[in-house]
Amino acid sequence: MIFIGKSAAVGLGGSVLVSLGAFGAGATLRHGPVPSGHGRMLATAVLYLGLALMLTAWVRLGRLASAREVVRAAWLWCVPLLCAPPLFSTDLYTYLAQGAVAHAGLDPYTHVPAEVPGPVTDNAAGGWSHLSSPYGPLHILIVKSVLAVTGENLVLGTFLTRLAMVAGLASLCAALPVLCRYLGARPEQALWLTVANPLLVLCVVSGGHNDLLMIGLLAAGTALVLTEAPKTGFALVALAAAVKIPAAVALPFLVWVWAARRPGTRGFLSVSASAVSIVVFTFGLCTVVAGVDLGWIRALSGNSWLEPWLSIPTALGKIVRAVLPGFGDAVAVCRIAGWVALAGLVTWLWWRSRAGGATAVRGAAVALLAAVVLAPVAFPWYFAWPLVLGAAAAWPGWCVAVAAAASTWLVVSTHPDGATLLPPWGFGVLLVVSAGVGVLSRRGPGDHRLSPGTRQRFGRRPGEAPLSA
Repeated sequence: MIFIGKSAAVGLGGSVLVSLGAFGAGATLRHGPVPSGHGRMLATAVLYLGLALMLTAWVRLGRLASAREVVRAAWLWCVPLLCAPPLFSTDLYTYLAQGAVAHAGLDPYTHVPAEVPGPVTDNAAGGWSHLSSPYGPLHILIVKSVLAVTGENLVLGTFLTRLAMVAGLASLCAALPVLCRYLGARPEQALWLTVANPLLVLCVVSGGHNDLLMIGLLAAGTALVLTEAPKTGFALVALAAAVKIPAAVALPFLVWVWAARRPGTRGFLSVSASAVSIVVFTFGLCTVVAGVDLGWIRALSGNSWLEPWLSIPTALGKIVRAVLPGFGDAVAVCRIAGWVALAGLVTWLWWRSRAGGATAVRGAAVALLAAVVLAPVAFPWYFAWPLVLGAAAAWPGWCVAVAAAASTWLVVSTHPDGATLLPPWGFGVLLVVSAGVGVLSRRGPGDHRLSPGTRQRFGRRPGEAPLSA
């Protein structure tokens, strides 16, 4: 108990240092007081010292902590970050700028923040000032409601928006132990790999990303579909898609979970009709309440001007363009190929998941991972999408180590202000640190899994493989 207490305390100390450093090195307000020169260097040093403490605490926490202790530590680490400027991204300011458009009575899917000049829209990063919102109606409703309360107070606006998104963290803490009973992982390890993960704490929670609310609703909805409450579960996953559309990738897989209880073609068709009705009603209700339409569909490609290396098609296109300078459309061509590959892979995974139960949930997790790496644009926090469902499955120790190393790399692959690239030597240090975290997180085969005596096998058709298979 003392060991676990020390780990949580060390992580809390690191979180406080990271939060203090964020006031000088994070994604601060454009016209706010920001230190420069030596002050900024000092803030950056304090931030990275805190980050090192948090990584150390996270590795130690994963060895002996119970599920309750992991959840308690994660919340302790998040609290200071909620009161500091965002880290590793400026998306939170873009959310508020798009909300300002809706709050002004304009359609955020056809109008852009630049049309509503003011303190809120002035902080939208780069080209986002001239792009309409690609997010769903529930997201628009949240940020519009926040601005109705805070007005032009950006500090209060960012705080309340993050509080709204943190509801997703609470959903994750409640849903993951349920998912583990079906998929086979130990709850404390799944929670350690997700809610206490620096990728989630430092990138998603601190950054105020709507992905947090999306994955929280997705995990809760999936758990309910598995636990004999499929209608409510589908409604929650529809709400997740109303925040951000990638959550919809899981819906066809969850149909198999529900249909496993009604065998036969007629049962499958009945379940499919019910699922579609629930999703359409829920999504439509959000759209009406938010006072918008389906214009976000047209805006989904609005970030295509970005060319991050985490997207496989985009990365391949950039390489081809560099090798063959005359092939100017290389990125566009590779992205089209990526869409085709993604559609084929998700369809194949969906068909292989027709046994329902845990098989379908694992298929959904792999499909979400494919959606991250094969879509035209991918950012570090996108990898939280597949992680929340995948972490509930039983992983061998080497997979846990790879996930820990990859999470570390994703967190610190961007400068804390979310806009500045790391220097070349920074990536060298990053590789060493990430590999070290992976090695220290290595667990023996099978200790990510539930013991046979506590594992429960719900939602399986006759003949379906056991959850440990």
